[in-house]
Amino acid sequence: MSKKISFLTCTIISIIAIALLSLDFYTNKNYERATSKYQVYLDGNKIGLISSKNELYDLINQKQSEIKKEYNVNQVYPPKGFQIIRQNTYEQNETTVEDIYDIIQEDKAFTLKGYTITITSEDEDKEPIYIYVLDQNVFKEALENVVKTFIGEERYQQYVDKTQPEIVDTGYIIESMYFQENIKIKESYISSEEKIYTDANELTKHLLFNDSQSTKEYTVVQGDTIASVAEANELNINELLLVNDDIDSEDTLLAVGQKINVALIEPMLNLVYENLEVSDTKKYYQTEYIDDPNEYVGYKKVQTAGEDGISRVTLRVQYINGNQSTDVGFSVAPDQIIKPVVNEVIIRGTKKPTVPGSQVIIISDNSNWGWPTDSTYYTSSSFGWRTLNGIREYHDGLDIPRPAGSPIYAALDGVVINAGWGGYAGSSAGYNVVIQHANGYSTVYAHCSKIYVKNGQTVSKGQLIAGVGQTGRAFGNHLHFGVFVGVPYSNGRGINPLQFYK
Repeated sequence: MSKKISFLTCTIISIIAIALLSLDFYTNKNYERATSKYQVYLDGNKIGLISSKNELYDLINQKQSEIKKEYNVNQVYPPKGFQIIRQNTYEQNETTVEDIYDIIQEDKAFTLKGYTITITSEDEDKEPIYIYVLDQNVFKEALENVVKTFIGEERYQQYVDKTQPEIVDTGYIIESMYFQENIKIKESYISSEEKIYTDANELTKHLLFNDSQSTKEYTVVQGDTIASVAEANELNINELLLVNDDIDSEDTLLAVGQKINVALIEPMLNLVYENLEVSDTKKYYQTEYIDDPNEYVGYKKVQTAGEDGISRVTLRVQYINGNQSTDVGFSVAPDQIIKPVVNEVIIRGTKKPTVPGSQVIIISDNSNWGWPTDSTYYTSSSFGWRTLNGIREYHDGLDIPRPAGSPIYAALDGVVINAGWGGYAGSSAGYNVVIQHANGYSTVYAHCSKIYVKNGQTVSKGQLIAGVGQTGRAFGNHLHFGVFVGVPYSNGRGINPLQFYK
């Protein structure tokens, strides 16, 4: 029993001794209680311990006065990757806020509170585009400026206010409008080393020209026209008009010495808008022939003079950055005849000469060319420079959108020198017909779905030669119609077909 009492006594004494030692530890003058401090991290690495985070923020804001002045802001913030965490610690060794500031400044740029705009394309191969602003209204105003560039300020405001004028006889209304790209705006802290836009006009130029030249001057010389200036500077006429507000149309007269902006718009965003358009357009007459066996081959006499008609056409037309798209452009209502077409009727001789060694000379001119489709005049892509699917190229003809299988007619009398795939025009033209005319011109009819003529066959103006398709390198059903001086893509030179239809 005495042993048990002795063991219990020893145990109690031990517990009291430990308690007294612990009390002495906690009351030791060299020990301080745990206090609240702030551990500072940069990119996950500890860079110091401070007692006041506000002192650090105030110091950063004070030292970065140049950034505040440059961007007209009241506050500058720590860099990205900066983190400050409050914690209770027994650690007594603090780092001064000045030392923390020096470490940060040496390693990373400070930030400003603003907005990051992320622009992503439907094309997964294209990298996202990032734009930084302090005020999101700067970006919104720049977007509005981009839209106004392509559709005009007045029409844009009417579209927004839903006050577009109704179509009475002719005219148009914008039915829809959107950007092809996905645009996201998010509040964020922006590195001061990034390009930060504070001016809407500067950002507008960036969105329209993608950091290429926004102004490139050309001085007009004697004989210049809008078309010749555009051609000489690798622009199409619409592109030239977009960057010159003071030039109304292709027919505007230029003064010698006049300065013209010939910069190429290379927009970072693709503005798509769809119009309902009602217009009076010319309906080209066709030529009908009456064979006269009593007159020799080469004889021609006009029995009825041809007269072009006028049709009122209602189309739904899609535009991308001011240029017509091949995706939409078909009639949405029957054509209204304003003036009927009178087809030309020509009597031609079919009698062959019987005198040995005689030679028939067939005379043809370049007047009264026939329109190559059964539609009224409408083209989705004009002759000259263009950007198609991000590729800058020279378009050597007219694109005429028509439904698949629609008839294609010979524009003039001539001889077929290609009827099939490729040939003079190459595989990108798909199935095509090339006709050589007696006046030195040749015509190309590309992307056909069907061909109704053969090599070496003589055809007449207005004769059915093929059907509209989208073979070869084509986007949507349409006829690519080209006119060449000489043989196409051989010794020939492409010219604008519209010069024969004015």
